[in-house]
Amino acid sequence: MKFKYITIVFLTTAPTYYSQTIKDSIPKEKKIEEVAITGSRNKKRTVIDTPVPIDVIDIKQVSQSTGQVEVNQLLQFSAPSFNSNKQSGSDGADAVDPATLRGLGPDQTLLLLNGKRYHQSSLINLFGTKGRGNTGSDMNTIPIGAIKRVEVLRDGASAQYGSDAIAGVINVVLNDRDKGFEGNAFYGANLFKSPGNHDIISDHKIDGNTFDFNGNLGTKIGSKGGFGNFTMEFINKDYAIRNANPEIYDAPRQRFGDAKSQNIYFFGNIEVPLSDNLKFYSRQGFSNRNTHAYAWTRSANADGNIPEIYPNGFNPIQNTHITDFTFDNGLKFEVLEWDVDFYNAFGSNRFTYEIENTLNATLGIKSPTQFNAGGHSLLQNTTGINASKHFNVLEGLNIAFGSEFRYEDFNIIKGEQASYAMYDINGNIVTSNTDPSLLVTNPLTGNIRPGGSQGFPGYSQEVKKNRNNFAAYIDTELDITKAWMISIAGRFENYNDFGSTINGKFATRYAFTKQLAFRGSFSTGFRAPSLAQKYYTLQFTNFQGGNLVTIQLAPNDSNLAKDVGIPQLKEETSLNGSAGFTFNTGKFTATVDGYYIRVKNRIVLTGNFSKADLPADVQQEYPYIDQAQFFTNAIDTRTKGVDLILSYVENIGSGKLSTTLAGNYNEMEITDVHTSEKLSGKEDIYLSPRERSFILASAPKTKINVNLNYKINKFNANLQLVRFDKLTLIGYNGPEDFQVYNPKVTTDLSFGYDFSKNLSLTIGSKNIFNRYPTLQRDQVTAGNTESGGIFDPVQMGFAGRQAFARFNFKF
Repeated sequence: MKFKYITIVFLTTAPTYYSQTIKDSIPKEKKIEEVAITGSRNKKRTVIDTPVPIDVIDIKQVSQSTGQVEVNQLLQFSAPSFNSNKQSGSDGADAVDPATLRGLGPDQTLLLLNGKRYHQSSLINLFGTKGRGNTGSDMNTIPIGAIKRVEVLRDGASAQYGSDAIAGVINVVLNDRDKGFEGNAFYGANLFKSPGNHDIISDHKIDGNTFDFNGNLGTKIGSKGGFGNFTMEFINKDYAIRNANPEIYDAPRQRFGDAKSQNIYFFGNIEVPLSDNLKFYSRQGFSNRNTHAYAWTRSANADGNIPEIYPNGFNPIQNTHITDFTFDNGLKFEVLEWDVDFYNAFGSNRFTYEIENTLNATLGIKSPTQFNAGGHSLLQNTTGINASKHFNVLEGLNIAFGSEFRYEDFNIIKGEQASYAMYDINGNIVTSNTDPSLLVTNPLTGNIRPGGSQGFPGYSQEVKKNRNNFAAYIDTELDITKAWMISIAGRFENYNDFGSTINGKFATRYAFTKQLAFRGSFSTGFRAPSLAQKYYTLQFTNFQGGNLVTIQLAPNDSNLAKDVGIPQLKEETSLNGSAGFTFNTGKFTATVDGYYIRVKNRIVLTGNFSKADLPADVQQEYPYIDQAQFFTNAIDTRTKGVDLILSYVENIGSGKLSTTLAGNYNEMEITDVHTSEKLSGKEDIYLSPRERSFILASAPKTKINVNLNYKINKFNANLQLVRFDKLTLIGYNGPEDFQVYNPKVTTDLSFGYDFSKNLSLTIGSKNIFNRYPTLQRDQVTAGNTESGGIFDPVQMGFAGRQAFARFNFKF
């Protein structure tokens, strides 16, 4: 049975509520309401007595003391195991920051919204970015102003929550305040100063101007405890250009830096008791983001330029439009003392490209300078039901079970013809049968001109694909004694496009004393191949080394993929283990957790196989294809690491000092590369040393956060230091072409003052000492960095120092 746009039946992966504002690293527990924590469906469980590590980040507190206005960047500087970098010159990734947990892929962390599976972005990372070949969730579609807290479960949880939870789970919990209005106005700007000896230039001394305004209204609904909480937010951010100085370097990009963007959000969170035993809830979300990012420069005499249109060359601009929609509804009620949650969670993401300041060189002086290049969209609908009950067995037994049905629909939206086509001198589309003498050439070089819109080729084919899956789970927790608990979970899933999988998890916690406890877990996990990985296709023509090249990114179900022996995509599988200790004396809390994650059959995007690399029969059957690449389950990885969190709270004078040290050590290795039989011996094309380095550099080997906050009366001060370890990338010139990014430390400092209970002001500086990634002076002129700039988007990013002010008010 095929569905297209239906609001379907319901159910699964239970709610992930929890009513504390403490972190895994903060000592005092607050009173627990009857809600659950991410990673546990036991309503009596608190964050510090779970058998797995969970960070709880108070978004309001953290955002007010920093210069961050997006969720990804806020977590980048708050959670050591989380990594996300702004991109530049990476096509769609300039608008969606790839994010990773524990250095795994962007699609190996599951995102929840109030405990319900949140839809992924329709974008698949392809060009010039980490996470190539991966899809992922776009956390920046959720406004900071709508968030109460973020829970980060640092443990494999596929047996509890399903696909994507190999690295862990991030649960975004929306505001539920039922009265009053809170808002804040934020203004921040970069104070540009070049590192080195004027190695970098910018358009302005003050740039990246960012304005953020959000308002959050809480109101009671009815007289039985119902509420509505609504958020509007607007963000406007300007360019922050960081070009290599043209007086020193001949860089291939004239416009490298942070993109310009404008974001508009609306989010709502409603709960209404319909009777003593029945509660209705609804969450609505809408976001619209327009991003303007510069692509690589086309010089005046480039084959892709028409001097009559751009006498000095040009810098294409990729305008991306992202429309994201969320609509979750459900009922909570009790049946035979079982707490039941019945829900439907709907989400969609639409991503389109408008390329400006560009041209199609094969159209000559008649070429338009703006093209609709098409785009892609993803729809996800999840219907589920789960039930839980507490039994008086030993010291307490909690049983939860449920099921869900999920439908997904992926589309590629075809661009206008001139955005992808190559034309001959008569204005006809070039095909494999076109007479070479009719091809359009550059009179300056004699080379054949490339077709399609420069900066980003349009999509030449429409794709409409869908699938569904069914899941059922059971999740149990037993307190054997007051000191010892165990948890066992199991989950069955069946996908109509690749089959079934069963996963399990065992976790335990033993308290030696009230202060000291051991915790550990062992689980299997999986990630289903995304629809984008199975069906994404892109064909375009390009000019390389004096030759016209037709490049085909072949979908996994294509005849071309089958003919070269690329197997049908199957699920990635994982084996997760963790063990650690917690120590809590009230003022001082320490947690240390080691982990091991083995992933088999990770899906990657291969390198480009030239025609000569393909089997002889394939060369004959596809004479018009010069290069081809594929999605395939090509690699196995092994990740080992340790998370350490220490916190201490002390009264000093009339004030209170809170300190936290959080660190992550993470080491990944690629243990195997699987090639198809017909492409045996070509492992370095399947996964070149350069691509290996990008996978291994998804996270620095160590990342350390130190935070100190002192509050006295109406005044507070916050100091944060983040150390990013060394990263090594490999350029275009072979496996010995190392590019080393040395360790860096950023320092953020802010001061806040409460004028009254309703008015406060925070001023501060992010990256106050103006730290940049290591300058790649020897690489930039050769165009050998991935980004085309004098450094890549790594570690703390490349915007430099920012000053900001945030005005908070409520009434």
